[in-house]
Amino acid sequence: MIRLTRLNHVPIFLNSDLIEHIEVTPDTVISLTTGQKLVVLEKAEVVVERVIEYRRLVAQHSERVPQPEKTE
Repeated sequence: MIRLTRLNHVPIFLNSDLIEHIEVTPDTVISLTTGQKLVVLEKAEVVVERVIEYRRLVAQHSERVPQPEKTE
């Protein structure tokens, strides 16, 4: 999840896997796979950076999780 800010300055945590595309109109409008649209204060570039950082953290964490042993 990434933290963003709605236009009314209320924080929101967004599941970044639901992002379909981001538009700059000049506001940042995030279209979700659900059909919902969110308008946020952050610039599109900041949203993309937060998604990348979140996915990087998830990948790092998954590397540390022990994998189950294979049984034959």
